[in-house]
Amino acid sequence: MSLETLAALVVFAFVTSVTPGPNNFMLLASGVNFGFRRTIPHMTGIFVGFVALLLAVGMGLGAVLLAYPALETALKLAGGAYLLYLAWKIASSRSLGKGGQAGARPLTLLEAAAFQWVNPKAWVMAVSAMALYTDAERPLFSVVVVAAVFGLTNYPSVSIWTGFGQALRGFLSEPRRLKAFNIAMGALLVATLPLMIAV
Repeated sequence: MSLETLAALVVFAFVTSVTPGPNNFMLLASGVNFGFRRTIPHMTGIFVGFVALLLAVGMGLGAVLLAYPALETALKLAGGAYLLYLAWKIASSRSLGKGGQAGARPLTLLEAAAFQWVNPKAWVMAVSAMALYTDAERPLFSVVVVAAVFGLTNYPSVSIWTGFGQALRGFLSEPRRLKAFNIAMGALLVATLPLMIAV
């Protein structure tokens, strides 16, 4: 992989990881409601799940998805349903994670990792990255390089959104502001659904 291609891959990985989307809206809300430290498993789950998805797509799973449109439709339906569930949980949250709301907790590492596999945006990012930046002459090496670059840029990118949420905790400690924020985050998450379904 040439230095120019590698530089383009780094930019692609950073831009697709840091721009608004379901993962980043959920991290912003989690940073507000639970703080940075308690959101680390959620961030780690995104990292682990997406890197695993990239490797699987690079090893041929993406071709299977493209060959069977029914699988793609099922993926979109499952991802959409789970996204609506997560949006409801965020919109109905009324606590800053201090024990004031029974059962309130951030996503676990496994939940966040699993979401990557039903997130159509993650699939589009993975398929696009592998199509654009892998080398047919050195397929295994280039798949690992793409996954490594995404891994190195993804974690810092998602940390920014959690950090924004942490920074807003003081301002949103007033219950009416927190309620409005969580409803807005839930609505923004739902607003990503048509874009996810359309891809």
